[in-house]
Amino acid sequence: MSKQPQPISPLKNFFAGGFGGVCLVFAGHPLDTIKVRLQTQPKPKPGESLLYAGTIDCFKKTLAKEGVKGLYKGMAAPIIGVTPMFAVCFFGFGLGKKLQQKHPQDILTYPQLFAAGMLSGIFTTAIMAPGERIKCLLQIQASTGHVKYNGPMDCVKQLYKESGIRGIYKGTALTLMRDVPASGMYFMSYEWLKNLLTPPGRSPSELSVPSVLFAGGMAGIFNWAVAIPPDVLKSRFQTAPEGKYPNGFRDVLRELIREEGIGSLYKGFNAVMLRAFPANAACFLGFELAMKFLNWLAPNL
Repeated sequence: MSKQPQPISPLKNFFAGGFGGVCLVFAGHPLDTIKVRLQTQPKPKPGESLLYAGTIDCFKKTLAKEGVKGLYKGMAAPIIGVTPMFAVCFFGFGLGKKLQQKHPQDILTYPQLFAAGMLSGIFTTAIMAPGERIKCLLQIQASTGHVKYNGPMDCVKQLYKESGIRGIYKGTALTLMRDVPASGMYFMSYEWLKNLLTPPGRSPSELSVPSVLFAGGMAGIFNWAVAIPPDVLKSRFQTAPEGKYPNGFRDVLRELIREEGIGSLYKGFNAVMLRAFPANAACFLGFELAMKFLNWLAPNL
């Protein structure tokens, strides 16, 4: 179980989480672009090969065609979206932990940490669902070459005109299915690995930078192992033309399994895992450093 010398402060979690989010986007965005391009590439016509053979091929082609800028395409939206989202995510986790403590010094069990993580997943979906929908639509229009939206704000305006607030929130149930269990896994595995790497008699808050990077990176991998199947369905569903899947994700699931087999639920696995480690290692390191700074700045908050 984890020792908690500093009382949990959801407010500090909020600011430190936001900083962690910025670190995550910088480390992970190039591979996110590749992930979405691989997940949504068109099925080749008979006799033609796939647009991208795999992660490395997509990386090479994007670099050759669009330069480094191509890898950071659409990054403004996640920076604007991810900073508050991670702030809210870590705030939700802090709140979830605090709500389960009878006394500020209580040490939480792993199921309690999992529950606190799930709460953070519910918090983030409210912000996340529209941001993800817009991000996916902007990322695929770059690779299909058909430009319909001039940027995030234009995309919101057009979606709202076409189908109101529902158009913007399309795929929310899938985002919940992805983020609630995955967030529980994310935070629980991070705390578990931190405790595992802490030498006897020391506190997890004194962990070295490599240990924090390792725990954060692995937490990202655990998170995505749970999140990939609903994520593939969500990418498909959110980028599909209106009315293609009348029964929502059940239709997407049926079509995917019928056409491409069960393995297609783990599409983009390599790109996701390659990105999950450095991005989440950067995120938790940013979070821990910001937390140390905030505890030093305002020890009693």
